[in-house]
Parts: sequence; structure tokens; C-alpha cells
Amino acid sequence: MTDRLRGKRVLLTGGVANIGLEILQAFLAEGATVTLVDIDATRGEALERELAPRVRFIRTDLTDASQIAAAVDAAQDWMGGLDTLVLNAGIQLSGAIDELPVEKWDLTFTINVRANYLLVRAALPHLKAAGKASVVMMSSLAGKRGGPGITAYSASKAAVIGMTNSFALELAPHGIRVNAVCPGWIDTPFNKPIIDFMGGRGAQDTLVARAVPLGRQASPAEVAPMFVFLASDEASYITAQAINIDGGAYN
Repeated sequence: MTDRLRGKRVLLTGGVANIGLEILQAFLAEGATVTLVDIDATRGEALERELAPRVRFIRTDLTDASQIAAAVDAAQDWMGGLDTLVLNAGIQLSGAIDELPVEKWDLTFTINVRANYLLVRAALPHLKAAGKASVVMMSSLAGKRGGPGITAYSASKAAVIGMTNSFALELAPHGIRVNAVCPGWIDTPFNKPIIDFMGGRGAQDTLVARAVPLGRQASPAEVAPMFVFLASDEASYITAQAINIDGGAYN
């Protein structure tokens, strides 16, 4: 623990499992106070009990604009301010172009894009009041380089990169930095839909061996430190970036 985030008041979405849980643990290890926003009440409430008093859980349906606004206000009230948004929540729904239901396309954009916009919009008065603030959004290598079966996911993550750039330029005069993290192949259950579409873990391992210069997937613990860095004062001159963590796959 180096206290790089001591005093940071953080709202983290999607932090009860996978990469999000690693981000939560890394932020706590660096001294942050975290409001955890997720739809999974069972896991979220268990984490609050385990990690109190530095974690509070707010069950939030990110398809509901009113719940998003209420969660931001509750986080601000509990922490006495808000200077860091970590927008990690997302979904991956895979399928061929002519087979993916339009409803799944719409849900992908509702969670991966619209919710992030609404969270930043609701938090903006608090971020401005903080004097200097950081927003870190979860994108994906898929947002820079698509692939079969992930059209909706790739398009949504490309939109996150576009939002990152626009937010960063608009909010820079207020001292608010905005960046995105773009993981490649990460060994997590989140990727099960695309693994199933590819034909199973064996097909995925073959692709990773061919496409990733480091020859393997990353663990979630190898992604979380980038979120810590971008939220910290060490990254005070970094904004409007979409940073890859991909073992060299995007080159």
C-alpha cells in the first residue's frame, strides 16, 4: 500500500466480480473510499459488510436513468464529495450479424454507452466542485479492432473511446481528466459469450497464441493497476487517451 489514492472519493460501477473486483481491491489498497454501484445485490451487500466502513454498496439498474442519478447523489452525500468515476460496468452479448436480436444490440448500447454518459452527466457538478477529478472508462481492444460475433460489443466500446475523447476535451478547462482502458484477452468469465461463439476455450487459446505477441491472456489483476494510475495524481497530465493492455496484440 502506497496511499496513492488516499483522499480519493470514488464511484465504481460493476465492481463485484471479474476485473471490477480487482479494481475495487486495488483502489482500497491505495487508500480510496469507494461507493460500489452494481445490480448484483447479493455480492454487493456482502462486499459492503466485508469492507466497511470504506465501501458502500448501492444497487443500481444502469438501464434506469433515475436510478443512476440517485446513485450518484447518494455517493456524493455519503463520501462528502466525488472526484473519481471508474465506469467499468458492461455487458458482452455475442452473435452473428444476422442472428443477434436487435433487443440485445439495444441493451448493449444502453449499458455500455448510455449509462456511462448518464453517469458522467449526473456526476459533473460534483466533479467540477472537486477542483481536479478523473474519469476512467472501461473500453476494450474490441473498440479498436472488431471481430466475428462481437459487432454490438465492438461498436459500443468504440463509442466509449469516442466519448472519452469528447469528454476529455470539453472538461479539461474544469481540471477533469478522462481516459479509457482497452484490455485485450483477459482470463475472466465475462468473455464466455465470445468464447462460446468461437467454439470453446480451445479455439480461444489457439487465437490468443497466434494473435498475442506475449502468447497468453492476462489476469484481471494485470488490468487493475492501470485504473489506479489513471485515477492518481501521478497521471495529472494524461487525458483523452485509450490505453491498451493487450500483450502487444494491437500493433
